[in-house]
Amino acid sequence: MGKSGLLMSHSMRTHAHSEATRLLCAGAHLNAGFRQRVVDELVGHVERPVAPSLGVDVRPVLAHALRARRQEAQTALALLAVWAGFFLVSLLLAWDVADDSFGGDAGVSAGDLLSRSLSVGDADFFSLSQQPTDWVLFYATVVFWLWAGRTISGRETRLYGAARPAGRLRSAVRRSLGRIVTYAARLYAVGYWITALGSIVDNPFPVIFPLLMAVVIWLHRIRVTALLREQLGRESFATAPQPELPYSEHYRRIGEAIDREQHAQVTLYDANRPFIGAGVPYKPWSFALELRRKKESPGAGRSGGVPPQTPGGAAGPVAQVQPQPGESPQPQRYPVQPPYPSAMLNAQIPDTGAGRTQPDATAETPGQAYTDGQGPPADHLSSRHVLEMIMPKLVALRDATARTSRDSLRGLEIEEFVYLPAGAGRQSGVYSEEQIQQHLLEAAADAGEARRHFLRIRVGSWHEQVVVSLLVRVHTQGGMLVLEVVPHVLGPVVEEFREVDAIVERGGDGSLREGVLALLASPTAVAAAGIGAAGTLLSVVREWLASPEHAAPDAPLVSVRELASTEELSLFQEMDVSRYIKTVQDRIASGVRDALEENGFRTDRFEQQIVNVRDGGVYIEEMSGGAVATGERGQAQHLERSPA
Repeated sequence: MGKSGLLMSHSMRTHAHSEATRLLCAGAHLNAGFRQRVVDELVGHVERPVAPSLGVDVRPVLAHALRARRQEAQTALALLAVWAGFFLVSLLLAWDVADDSFGGDAGVSAGDLLSRSLSVGDADFFSLSQQPTDWVLFYATVVFWLWAGRTISGRETRLYGAARPAGRLRSAVRRSLGRIVTYAARLYAVGYWITALGSIVDNPFPVIFPLLMAVVIWLHRIRVTALLREQLGRESFATAPQPELPYSEHYRRIGEAIDREQHAQVTLYDANRPFIGAGVPYKPWSFALELRRKKESPGAGRSGGVPPQTPGGAAGPVAQVQPQPGESPQPQRYPVQPPYPSAMLNAQIPDTGAGRTQPDATAETPGQAYTDGQGPPADHLSSRHVLEMIMPKLVALRDATARTSRDSLRGLEIEEFVYLPAGAGRQSGVYSEEQIQQHLLEAAADAGEARRHFLRIRVGSWHEQVVVSLLVRVHTQGGMLVLEVVPHVLGPVVEEFREVDAIVERGGDGSLREGVLALLASPTAVAAAGIGAAGTLLSVVREWLASPEHAAPDAPLVSVRELASTEELSLFQEMDVSRYIKTVQDRIASGVRDALEENGFRTDRFEQQIVNVRDGGVYIEEMSGGAVATGERGQAQHLERSPA
């Protein structure tokens, strides 16, 4: 296995036990909407590759989502059985009442009995004692209105966990109406229980069956609580065995595709949503600079002012270790370091000393970016050379931080990354190691619009709760140097998923508490179970009808990590994000400056531009007249005045 493959395995092991992965696994049990989105995206749309997973491993998240869905389906079936028993017993009692009312010789058929049972308020069966099946409708009405009250007020209903607002924007009218409906439904429920308890001697079943539903809910809550405590606690998550995907050929292929794609160095993209998985853009910037040689430089008289290069296209020979027989040349990869000491208990840091395969300096020249087939001109400045001046600066930053502090910059990850236009199927070999290496070696030089090569720098801070990524692209065509820096920020996992820590802290002494909560929440939980089961059934049927394995190839549409993230950062997190980005951008600018200096180019204009453009300002080389304004609300006006 090459060094890059070893690094990828290391990264996957780290992310499989990261804090963000743990919270996403917990969210699969705590939030039915998130769970359904995960299953729909990873199972229901197998024509789409997995989006890049930064700081997480989505395979255990999918496994927990499928397990949670299976548990809820089992609970829904148990509740359906209780409802069926409630109705059948009431139907038998109604038959007995009808038989007694006709002196033991009713001659009532089952169809007549069912028709009369469903006729609420019939003259002959007006009271609940004369119409036992009305108890089922009575309790179903209680369940419906309690669920409707929460829904109208904008609160989710769950089979497990406390209800939370479904959205931030809830009008005062909606809240008030929901509160009125909820209070009325509670009074209606109190009326049901008073009536049921008052007639318990004659008919105990209206009390027994609702209590049986509460018991089913109670057992479900106990199962989920035990799973969260045993597998998803902070201490237990690193060592507890996580659930595997269901054993079938279908899920085996899905699992292999997730492992292959989520941490690969390439991804397919849609032009309308290219950076799926990276988060929210954070002040992107770029600049263009004409390459001009210093007057004292030996090559100053050449057109374009670019130094002569070796046939490899670099500014000089690059020392490299020849790959072993059977291995392909590997691009430069720098090892990941754990963001904090306990992040990785058993993973081993790959060897970064002698024996690391260096980038192939000749890979980008043989006519890959030039239509005449002659390769680049002799004075062409290689974008690969510029990148190789940037990367050591970043490595030095990470190493120095690791020696002197516990800052998250000591876990800086650096790798080359290629975005490929959608169109190829995920099973077409685009994610194979050979194809990946070919794209990495070619894409840096061709500067194409479709296939785009970036240097991706990632910082996972706050235990992977805040992920900062900087995508750097360099162009050196046409005697110009163009640098593009696109920072992105992934926000923290939503607060709701952190309820798992409170559940774990309560320990196993809350069975009685869970029972009381199950009794109080039983009506809305019953409704939630029914709705969840219906959604699961529709999802399975839709997947079967759509046959996504035969659908047209597509690019990733959503990222599991982004589904669970929020854009709200605390002040401390905002300060850290700004510090990480500015620090990394400074090293990027330093690397570009050294590349220009080393090859005899002028750096004065670059230094002026980088200071202004990086800080959001404006650089103007020459100006006569006019006006300039900066800032979001800046205004400028130029008035021509005639001479007096």
